[in-house]
Amino acid sequence: MVPPQQQARPPHAPEGRRGGRRRRHRVLHPAVAHGQLPAAAALQGRHLHQQRQHARREKSAENGSRNQPVVSVVSGSTSTSNAESSSSASKAGEEIKVSSKLRKFGFSDLKCATRNFRPESLLGEGGFGCVFKGWIEENGTAPVKPGTGLTVAVKTLNHDGLQGHKEWVAEVDFLGNLHHPNLVKLIGYCVEDDQRLLVYEFMPRGSLDNHLFRRSLPLPWSIRMKVALGAAQGLSFLHEEAERPVIYRDFKTSNILLDSEYNAKLSDFGLAKDGPVGDKTHVSTRVMGTYGYAAPEYVMTGHLTSKSDVYSFGVVLLEMMSGRRSMDKNRPNGEHNLVEWARPLLGERQRFYKLVDPRLEGNFSVKGAQKAAQLARACLSRDPKARPLMSQVVEALKPLLNLKDMASSSYFYQTMQAERMAHSSSMNGRNSHSLKVHGSFARASANGQQPMRSMSDGPRASPFRYSPKPNVK
Repeated sequence: MVPPQQQARPPHAPEGRRGGRRRRHRVLHPAVAHGQLPAAAALQGRHLHQQRQHARREKSAENGSRNQPVVSVVSGSTSTSNAESSSSASKAGEEIKVSSKLRKFGFSDLKCATRNFRPESLLGEGGFGCVFKGWIEENGTAPVKPGTGLTVAVKTLNHDGLQGHKEWVAEVDFLGNLHHPNLVKLIGYCVEDDQRLLVYEFMPRGSLDNHLFRRSLPLPWSIRMKVALGAAQGLSFLHEEAERPVIYRDFKTSNILLDSEYNAKLSDFGLAKDGPVGDKTHVSTRVMGTYGYAAPEYVMTGHLTSKSDVYSFGVVLLEMMSGRRSMDKNRPNGEHNLVEWARPLLGERQRFYKLVDPRLEGNFSVKGAQKAAQLARACLSRDPKARPLMSQVVEALKPLLNLKDMASSSYFYQTMQAERMAHSSSMNGRNSHSLKVHGSFARASANGQQPMRSMSDGPRASPFRYSPKPNVK
């Protein structure tokens, strides 16, 4: 017989599960990526020392009240809970204060709402666990028949994740008290024994990441600019309009969710931090985030400011312009890092076309793309103080939504297309020669000679694998 505690635990999708990419929070010093291991090791050691120094201060800041109506989270007790889970639940009840407006769900209700966390309900994987689609009452917590009531996204805690509980606390703390049209709405939570779940509004169009990098049809330019504006408004609210400033710290395409009208909403506040107040210029914290998005000065020093988010916004704006990922090792040498590849092109009026997603086939505004490139350049300034405020970014983006000067009729764009086709023909010629060479190696292998070694990373899990069916009653 399966122990009751295991029966109640929701499943976790495998790394190759459908619906999204596993989030990478840990950020290493750039020297690691460039092979400078001794220097990187020394810097990482210094980072560890800084982390220990600020651990207590950081924990205190995270557990502080936001001066909102709150209630203590009191976990439900069951006859099947063991000593460890009871201790964990008790700890949660002591340290978490949540908005009284949030709904408190029972685990059995959420299990039923998601149809026992079955694979067909799996939407993807969030910051600390799997996300399942479910249906609940419009104004209550009881589950309802699929397709009726209120559609929700239920995020479960990954019990194996070291950051899981800490990020769950941050999600409840921030999204339970912050409300804005460009932030995803947290509806409620569940804390029962060792179960930690969050219930959000359902975002039918999924993440920006899926639309930019996983769909065959390119996202139209006008929608890209609409999404950029919405995401910028969300960050501007956090930095400049919230009762206390908040630094998001993990701004990236997979954390930007889209509703049915392509309105952007920021999700996943597991790494968010209260910003500096008073005469403080920064928050000293452990370096966390995602490769390719984190501001270089934050990675180097652990000093976090709102300008760190501005840098990350610049990276995402580049991704929206180019259709390229921030880090892509499948690109040619010199193009793995999007920012480093794009930086020389951002300031050149006649070369910025090379930044624009070729799948758009000229269906983008010339002036809009120029302004977006200038804005990205400002956000990516190596000097944090030179970066704009997010409110300034919002004002710069607003005029770009309605520009109609299509690049397809532009002389510079037509010239660039001719150059691109010539370059493509040249590359095809090289590939043809490469195939002939590889053919000779294949024949050599058949004759017992040593074939060329593959430089691949090995087999990859299918993105369409489902998580195993949970062992629940």
